[in-house]
Amino acid sequence: MGERLGFIGLGIMGSDMVGNLIKAGHSPTVWNRTPGESPDGANEVPDLETLAGKSDLIFICVSDTPDVVEVIEGLRPHLQPGQLIVDHSTISPFETRDLAASLSDQSWLDAPVSGGSEGAARGTLSTMVGGNEADLERARPNLSAYSTNITHLGPVGNGQLAKLVNQILVVGNQLAASEALLFAEAAGLDLPTTLDAIKDGAAGSWMLANRGPQMIANDWRPGFTINLQQKDLRLVLDTADELGTPLPATSLIFQLYRGLQAAGHGHEGNHALIKALKQLAGSG
Repeated sequence: MGERLGFIGLGIMGSDMVGNLIKAGHSPTVWNRTPGESPDGANEVPDLETLAGKSDLIFICVSDTPDVVEVIEGLRPHLQPGQLIVDHSTISPFETRDLAASLSDQSWLDAPVSGGSEGAARGTLSTMVGGNEADLERARPNLSAYSTNITHLGPVGNGQLAKLVNQILVVGNQLAASEALLFAEAAGLDLPTTLDAIKDGAAGSWMLANRGPQMIANDWRPGFTINLQQKDLRLVLDTADELGTPLPATSLIFQLYRGLQAAGHGHEGNHALIKALKQLAGSG
């Protein structure tokens, strides 16, 4: 009999990750802050105490550092020796290390994911893992239900640090895609044809290929919202400040997103960054 799985957080990413666990033959026990959102085949429970009692591995996928802290404090009185906590949230690497150290009888993997809502739905996420390698091997059969690239980065906290590297590249690629399409539009090029011409060459990126068509169609539905992107960029900039690392482009993008938040666009997809450039061009 396999290990019992618990999953906390059924948002844009978590719901599809649980769906892929079910497709792989698992029967996870789930809890979400807002009840009634669990996929068919999941066993939804009313509280964290019940979930802790029914789980050998506990997966967490929530929005921010305070949310993970709240979940752990809710679980803490009910945790059992030998349980493994796998945190898929993107949170502070420093707080991650503190949380892991605060658990004396349980193990911790920080395992943030990348690949957007599309990757969660298709089961093709990239998972960046910090923690003990034996714990990763214990969790790997479950991670493989929704991840095609699982990389061990070293000790606890390193998964979160690698995710911040990922987010620097995500927003940098998004700014480049936004500038390129704005230029193409101003030059009078047919945008879908131009996108087809460049997306598979040296200028290609995941953001361009997946978000470019949405930008052209003025489709701002989120795979990842501006508000969540800003949360990640705060983590990046706070960590860079601790490390003494200059990130001028990332800082600029943070300010562009801040302007979009002030204009009421925080709930839109992070590819709406192009709106900030259109405003500068007088066409937004």
